Amino acid sequence: MFSEYDVIVVGAGHAGSEAAAAAANMGSKVLLITMNLQTIAQMSCNPAMGGIAKGQIVREIDALGGYSGIATDATMIQFRMLNKSKGPAMWSPRAQSDRMLFSKKWRELLEETPNIDFYQDMVNGILVKNNQCTGVITGMGHQIKAKSVILTNGTFLNGIIHVGEKKFRGGRVAEKASSGITEQLVSLGFESNRLKTGTPPRVDGRSLDYSKMEEQKGDPAISGFSFLPGPKIDPTTQRSCWITYTNPDVHEILKTGFDRSPMYSGRIEGIGPRYCPSIEDKINRFAEKERHQIFVEPEGWNTIEVYVNGFSTSLPEEVQYEAIKLIPGFENAKLFRPGYAIEYDYFPPTQLYYTLETKIIDNLFFAGQINGTTGYEEAACQGIIAGINAHLKINEKDPFLLKRNDAYIGVLIDDLISKGTDEPYRMFTSRAEFRTLLRQDNADLRLTEKSYQYGLATEERMRQLEKKKSKIDNIKVYLNTYSIDPNRINRYLEDKNSAVITQKQKLSHLLLRPDIRLHELHTEIPVITEAIPDVSAEILEQVEIQIKYNTYIEKEKELASRIMQLEDLIIPENFNYTGIHALSTEARQKFHRIKPRTIGQAARISGVNPSDIQILMVYMGR
Repeated sequence: MFSEYDVIVVGAGHAGSEAAAAAANMGSKVLLITMNLQTIAQMSCNPAMGGIAKGQIVREIDALGGYSGIATDATMIQFRMLNKSKGPAMWSPRAQSDRMLFSKKWRELLEETPNIDFYQDMVNGILVKNNQCTGVITGMGHQIKAKSVILTNGTFLNGIIHVGEKKFRGGRVAEKASSGITEQLVSLGFESNRLKTGTPPRVDGRSLDYSKMEEQKGDPAISGFSFLPGPKIDPTTQRSCWITYTNPDVHEILKTGFDRSPMYSGRIEGIGPRYCPSIEDKINRFAEKERHQIFVEPEGWNTIEVYVNGFSTSLPEEVQYEAIKLIPGFENAKLFRPGYAIEYDYFPPTQLYYTLETKIIDNLFFAGQINGTTGYEEAACQGIIAGINAHLKINEKDPFLLKRNDAYIGVLIDDLISKGTDEPYRMFTSRAEFRTLLRQDNADLRLTEKSYQYGLATEERMRQLEKKKSKIDNIKVYLNTYSIDPNRINRYLEDKNSAVITQKQKLSHLLLRPDIRLHELHTEIPVITEAIPDVSAEILEQVEIQIKYNTYIEKEKELASRIMQLEDLIIPENFNYTGIHALSTEARQKFHRIKPRTIGQAARISGVNPSDIQILMVYMGR
């Protein structure tokens, strides 16, 4: 019934979908197995993509040739560029999506991708021969052979859903959990553990009083996520989100359910996400705060269902209902479904190589929440990296690796591999030491050529990138060489309350002023308009950023170069750490367990001191 595949991807969430697309687009014959073909790339929690640091990740996925940005642009109902009041290193795109259209679009994209087959079944084991993964075993009893397997099981591995004192098995509400894989992997020598995440109630939007809330509209201009040209929604048609707040009365009602909360009674063993806590966790940890912000988010264009962002909870349903009705605007709220917590298995990611292949079993890859991350974007970027490397591994080609100065994706994977995680990992801009280099606006300039060389980014993307770079370079040459007369620009400078000039000045020098914007110069100064015709806002923004922040960019490049020299110091694969008694006990244990690939990675392992690194380099003859 089944032929042998190059890559089998288990699970069709965000990680699995990107993994399948990447491997297939590189030429592998792929089978995507999921328990429900109707929920491909489903937004299990909030109906949104991007946000702080996460938006950078989606743009990086797109620059590599992934589908997340394309699907988001095609299904967004609102777009906002966050942190615009700060420098461009902090700008982060975020889109509110139509939940149902998003999943539909993803399925269409995958079905249009050659080399992908689909099958609906549960996978409850892998085939292993001579320490190498050779396929999967399904619930229907099929043994399907493959050269490599990527596990992207999300929250389904032995998932348990909690609502108050009620608990039942499930990977998502109304969807059964997956069993068998954890037990087999543990028997093969893997370490597993438990994590917890949660989701808020969904309510009937018709029952809300929006006049008591603060409206949050989308941006008047939409840049979107994908670097490929494509239609964007009309900004005037965007759906609004709304903001309201809890209050002491809400908190008091919630506290009445604490004795029946699975989180406080000990029924939940897994650790929850630090940066997306449940509402009961918020009022317990931040008892001094009288209110907490609630974002009221529509689920799509043509649905009345509303997502109550900020009110994740696993309290009893009746407590949720009584408390939510005390939030301004929710006095007459009708619940579609209560919030719940879900507890599931994951595998500490220090058991992986940078390719996301496991260290114990060859040709077996993990991606997504199985590695301890939280969020669609974090999962999707692991998926594309695993898909690329699964294809490369079976074709005996060099792996595709991203360093910390290459991408937020590189930061995320390095954090997971080097430090591990005992709580759901979420990406923040603060995790990246090279934020000025890793901006959302330049993801294609950083990554598309790398991806093209490995065979994923298409010829179309590469040609588009070359045209973009050429235009940027030409405009920069013009701005660095053309000196403008005072009488051509002083009126504009006066209007901006900026000091006028008394002699000719190069445009690039004027652009260093914080109040001078290139798109305004291009629009209002005829000589500049004529010199650089037919140029997009995206190109002008990129040129302006490169000129305004050139000093900072160059300093960060220099710092990255110095730090990354340690990445060139490769540690032999079977290096004997146990014999180096000068190392601290903790360093010896962690080096032996994690097996760092380079001195740079060894230095980033938690608990390792600079003296340990110096000793290690001495023993390596460095």
